[in-house]
Amino acid sequence: MKTEELVLRLFDEAFKKKTWHGPNLSQAIRGLSAKQAAWRPGARRHNIWEETLHAAYWKYAVRRRIEGGKRGSFVLKGSNFFPRPEKGRANEPAWRADKKLLEREHRALRATIEKILGTPRERKFLRQIYGVALHDVYHAGQIRLLRRLMSR
Repeated sequence: MKTEELVLRLFDEAFKKKTWHGPNLSQAIRGLSAKQAAWRPGARRHNIWEETLHAAYWKYAVRRRIEGGKRGSFVLKGSNFFPRPEKGRANEPAWRADKKLLEREHRALRATIEKILGTPRERKFLRQIYGVALHDVYHAGQIRLLRRLMSR
């Protein structure tokens, strides 16, 4: 298998394609209501909603680095973690919108990756590309754990 094919396969499996290791990031958040996504295991602990946006942010950050984009151009103000739900917005439309943001950032990063695979830029960014895939798998595991804790 060529490096280009392996990179895209790893990237896709970590987010959406069928995996052997258990749920990927999309599967981990599937079926959750806004109320469930907003549940916290304790004070000052992140919830599933925040983990979802955190993953979206780092997909954006890697894409921005590859494309040479301007810092601070993410659709949400801030970086890394975004408090959710916002006051008065713990509702299904807000949760759906943030899940769509994750999906859009994934698609945008995938398109950027496809453009640089097989070019000299691939080598420069390869570690970050597979890193963002591993980041998805890591947070999918965290989310699955939060779902189990929530059901206790």
